[in-house]
Amino acid sequence: MAIKKSELYSSLWASCDELRGGMDASQYKDYVLVLLFIKYVSDKYAGQPFAPITIPPGASFADMAALKGSSDIGDQINKRIVGPLATANKLADMPDFNDDTKLGTGKEMVDRLTNLIATFENPALDFSKNRADGDDILGDAYEYLMRHFATESGKSKGQFYTPAEVSRVMARIIGIGSAPTTSATTVYDPTCGSGSLLLKVADEATAKVTLYGQEKDSATSGLARMNMILHDNPTAEIRQGNTLADPKFKDSTLGRDQLKTFDYVVANPPFSDKRWSTGLDPLHDPYGRFATFGVPPAKQGDFAYLLHIIRSLKSTGQAACILQHGVLFRGNAEAEIRRNLVRHGYLKGIIGLPANLFYGTGIPACIIVIDKQHAHARKGIFMMDASSGYMKDGPKNRLREQDIHRIVDVFTRQTEVPQFARMVGLEEIEKNDFNLNLPRYIDASRAEDRQDIAGHLQGGIPAADVDALHAYWAVCSGLRGALFAPLRPGYLQLAVDQAAIKSTIHQHAEFAAFMARMNDLFDAWRQQAAPALKALQPGFHPKQLIAQLADSLLAHYTGQPLIDTYAVYQHLMDYWATTMQDDAYLIATDGWKAETYRVIEAKKNKDGKVTRSVDKGWACDPVPKALLVARYFAAEQQEIDDLAARLDSASAQLAELEEEHSGEDATFAGFDKINKASVTDRLREIKGDADAQDEAEVLNSWLELSKDEAALKKQLKDAEAALDAKACARYPQLSEAEIQALVADDKWLAALDAAIHGEMGRISQALTQRVRELAERYGTPLPLMLAKVEELEAKVNAHLARMGFAA
Repeated sequence: MAIKKSELYSSLWASCDELRGGMDASQYKDYVLVLLFIKYVSDKYAGQPFAPITIPPGASFADMAALKGSSDIGDQINKRIVGPLATANKLADMPDFNDDTKLGTGKEMVDRLTNLIATFENPALDFSKNRADGDDILGDAYEYLMRHFATESGKSKGQFYTPAEVSRVMARIIGIGSAPTTSATTVYDPTCGSGSLLLKVADEATAKVTLYGQEKDSATSGLARMNMILHDNPTAEIRQGNTLADPKFKDSTLGRDQLKTFDYVVANPPFSDKRWSTGLDPLHDPYGRFATFGVPPAKQGDFAYLLHIIRSLKSTGQAACILQHGVLFRGNAEAEIRRNLVRHGYLKGIIGLPANLFYGTGIPACIIVIDKQHAHARKGIFMMDASSGYMKDGPKNRLREQDIHRIVDVFTRQTEVPQFARMVGLEEIEKNDFNLNLPRYIDASRAEDRQDIAGHLQGGIPAADVDALHAYWAVCSGLRGALFAPLRPGYLQLAVDQAAIKSTIHQHAEFAAFMARMNDLFDAWRQQAAPALKALQPGFHPKQLIAQLADSLLAHYTGQPLIDTYAVYQHLMDYWATTMQDDAYLIATDGWKAETYRVIEAKKNKDGKVTRSVDKGWACDPVPKALLVARYFAAEQQEIDDLAARLDSASAQLAELEEEHSGEDATFAGFDKINKASVTDRLREIKGDADAQDEAEVLNSWLELSKDEAALKKQLKDAEAALDAKACARYPQLSEAEIQALVADDKWLAALDAAIHGEMGRISQALTQRVRELAERYGTPLPLMLAKVEELEAKVNAHLARMGFAA
C-alpha cells in the first residue's frame, strides 16, 4: 500500500530526533537530507544503465544499511558511501559522518547513525514504488524538511530557504507558465540557496527548461544540487561561488567578461548585504553591471544584486527579485539608481509582502518585477500592497493559498483594486521624485469606525452607517426595512428587539432565498465535480487534479455577491492539505481500494525506546469506518446511539443519587468508595434495623441503577463489537463504484459542502454583529445616560445617609 504524504513527512521528520540536541538545525539538516538523497537515488537509479545519477558499486543505501552497528560506522560511511557518490556526481562539501563533535563518540555515534539509517529502512519509504509520476512526492518531502529546518535554524541561519509560498508567487508572476518553453528556455538564480525558488519556476513552465544557479555557501550549494536531483532535474547546473565578485556563468562567445544572459531570472538575495563589494571594484566592474544605473552604497548591497539580474537578462527577459522595502525609498545613490531604472522602463511591478515571512529576518520585503521586453512602451508601474494577507504559522507569518492566488490573479490581469493594487503612471512617480514607497500610491489603511455626535446626544442610528451595508441591501433590499425604521431625517431606529436581530435576518424571505441560491450554486458545482472525481484512475497527477478542481471552484463563485470567492477557494485548499491530498496519492498509486489494516501504537519509555505495542483496532484509507457505517449500517448505528443515550441517562441518575445523599450524616457520607461491594456490605450491616429503612431504600435504589448501568454498558459494548465486525466484513465486498461514492460524495464533497456552508453562516453573522453593534452604540442617548447616572447617584447618597455617612 502506498504511503500517505503526511506519514512520509512525519517519518522523515522523526529521523531528525536521532540528531536533534547534538547540533544546530542548520547542521543536522545536512545529515538528514543526505540520507534522504542517498535513499532516493538508490531506489530510483541503482543498477540502471545510463541513469543521470551514478551509483558507484558499494555506495548504495543498501550498502550503507549494512554498516549499521559497526564500530567505525561513521568513517565507513564517509569512505565507502558518501565520498564515492559525491565524486561520481560532482557533489561538493558533503557532511562528515565521522564528526564526533556533532555525532558523539564511540557507542553514541554508532547508535545515533544506526538509528538514523534504520528510519529510512521503513518499507513504506520505498521511493521506487511510492512516487506518483510527475508529482515529485519526494521533492515535496525535501521541501517540507527544508522549511522545518529553516524554522529551527534561528535568525542567522535560515537564509538557505525561500518560503515555498513566496517562490510560487514569483514563479507565476514572471509569466513562464503562459509562455511556450523548451529545453532551450533558461532560468537563473544568482543566489539560489538550496534551489527551491528555481524549482518552483521549473514547475510552472509548460515544458522542461534548463536551470542555472549559483550559491556562495559551499554546503548549501551541495544541498541545491541534491534538491535538483530529487526534483528530477539532474542536468541543472549549480555552481559555487560569490555571484557578485566571481560570477560563474559567462558567455564565451562574446568575450571573457560578458555575463551569460537568461530568459528568466529569480532571486532572494541577502538583505542589505554590507560586504557585497568584497573582492570587487564597483567603479571598474568588468561586467558593466553598474555603469548604466549607478553604483550601490558600500553598506547596502540590495541594488547590486538587482543590477546583476538586469545585466543577466536577455533583451526579452523577465525577472522577479525579493528585496527589503528600503530600496523603494532610500536616498542618495539608491535614489539615483531608482530614477534610472524607472526611466529605462525596466520596472514592471512592485508587490509589497507581509512582514516576518522570511527566515533570518522579520522585516517586510517586496517583490520587484523586471520586464525588459516591453521596457520601451512602459507607461507606469503596477503596484500592489499585499501586506495584510497572511496567516500565523508558529514564529513566522505565511501566505495562505488564497493570498497566493489573489496576488497572482490581480498582478497578471493588472486589475486595479481599491486599497490593494493600482497602475501608477510614470508622471505621478516623477512628481514624487521617483520615491516608490507603496503607501505613497496605495492607501491600504482601513477607515476608522465613525462616531456620530448627534446620534450619541439625541439617539438614533446614523443612516450613513446603515447605508454602508449596501452590499447586503443590494441582495436583500427588503431586509433593511425589516431591521430599521425611520426616526428623524438622517437617523433610524431598530425596528425589532435586539434579541431578535439574528432571527429576523435568517427568517427574512429574501435572505433565505439568497442562502438557497448559494446552496444551489454549490450543488451545481458538485454535480460537475463528482463525475470527474469518480473517474480518477491510477497514475493520475494529484497536483494537476487540485489545480483544476480549485480553479473550477474559484471560477464558479466569481462574481457572486457577499461571499468572498477566495475564502471559498481556501476551504478547498485547506481540506486538500489536511485530508484529500493523502487520499488522492493513495488512489493515484493503488486505485480505488478500501483495505483494512491494524493500527499498532508503539509505547516508548522515557529513553525513547519501544517497550511494547498496543493494538488500537483497525482502520481503512481512504474510506473511514464512520462513512461506511453511515451508508450501510445506519440502523445499527442508531441503535448504538440510543443505547449510549440511555447509558448516559442511567449514569446521570446514579451520579445524582450519589450527590444527593453524600452530605453530612447522609447515606454515603461514610463510604470510602461507592461501589457494589461497599453498598452490599452496608445493606448487610443494617439488615433488620427498622431505623435504617430510609437508608436501605437509597442503597437498594443505587444497586438497581448500578445494575441498569452495567447492563447498558454490556449491551453497548456488544452492539459496538457487532457493528465493528459487520463493518470490517463489509469492506472486501465494496465495489469500485461504491468506494468512489463513499470517497467522492460522502467524504470529499460533503466535507467541502459543510465548510462552504459555514462561510455562508459567517456572512449572516457579520451582518448580525454589525446591526447589534450600531443598536448598542446609539441605543442610549447621552442625556438619558446622564439622567440615569444622576438617579443612581441619588440612590447611593440616600443609602450612605442612612448609614451615617452623609456628606
